[in-house]
Amino acid sequence: MLEIYNSLTRQQAVFRPLDEKNVRIYVCGMTVYDFCHIGHARVLVVFDIVYRYLCHLFGVEHVTYIRNITDIDDKIIARANERGEDIDALTARFIGAMNEDAHALGVISPNQEPRATHHMPQIIDMIQALVDKGLAYSADNGDVYYSVSKFKPYGQLSGRHLDDLRAGARVDVNEAKADPLDFVLWKSAKPDEPHWDSPWGEGRPGWHIECSAMSTHCLGNHFDIHGGGMDLKFPHHENEIAQSCGATGDAFANVWMHNGFVQIDNEKMAKSLGNFFTIHEVLEKYDPEVLRYFILTSHYRGPLNYSNVHLDNARRALTTLYTALRGIDAGELSATSGYRERFMKAMNADFNSPEAQAVLFEIARAINRV
Repeated sequence: MLEIYNSLTRQQAVFRPLDEKNVRIYVCGMTVYDFCHIGHARVLVVFDIVYRYLCHLFGVEHVTYIRNITDIDDKIIARANERGEDIDALTARFIGAMNEDAHALGVISPNQEPRATHHMPQIIDMIQALVDKGLAYSADNGDVYYSVSKFKPYGQLSGRHLDDLRAGARVDVNEAKADPLDFVLWKSAKPDEPHWDSPWGEGRPGWHIECSAMSTHCLGNHFDIHGGGMDLKFPHHENEIAQSCGATGDAFANVWMHNGFVQIDNEKMAKSLGNFFTIHEVLEKYDPEVLRYFILTSHYRGPLNYSNVHLDNARRALTTLYTALRGIDAGELSATSGYRERFMKAMNADFNSPEAQAVLFEIARAINRV
């Protein structure tokens, strides 16, 4: 049986969907203001494997995979202003580039790719529900904030405590928030920025509320798996839980999955360090299957150390495997009974892709091709 490590409970347990005929997974997708980097490649490939394996276990018609697109936020507005480009044109261009990267990496398209700008009614309704329940308030500056102290389980995902967070918080002199930990749900309109009508005046949503509204709209208030990069665990996913549970009174996601960081030659990937690579740049030197294979050589929850040496090793390994299995037929695989079960056992152990890869090489050796 499939076991998944749950970031919320910090335990690995048997995955039991709410409904085996309707397994539902939501993954935080890209903020489309630039080309996707190799960290994004890891998210795409990791959850593509999760989706494929769930389809194998439960049937493709019984799995719904949602991966959102953030097409309005501070970074997008800043990049559009910096380039003097229309926001819709900017986001459309990078959505196209993202889809090209995903296709090249062999990533299956999700069942739906909701965009934040297409779900303003759902976003506004969720904020209104939070206001009505006393979990959110309008501030003097026209913004609407979530009152973190009103949601008692806050910090359950990240393991952080309110007192510790509050002690380390820095507040601007003119800050309108009642508590330094409160986060914005609706931002009042500013000159030359996109805005929408709302009960609190013209404005636009905060980043966190977008995912809460889109996930519950597409999958219902309570679904099976919520995934994303480790960097989203706090505050984004923590805030999603507070918003969604607060607004609906339901449990939101049962299982939380987070893939690990990508490092460059054992250093954190960062533009400031000059070690930041886009998928486009990597695919100029390496076949997409090599990058996909390389990503799966590390367990999804651990760090992935990117380097040309590791990509070269992955290329050689993949070539060796393809050569060994070229022309193979069912008769030649008759002596490999038990390997399928071992492959499944590896995948059932929290999607252990390195162990699953090792089984494939053992199959090749078993038929004397490696």
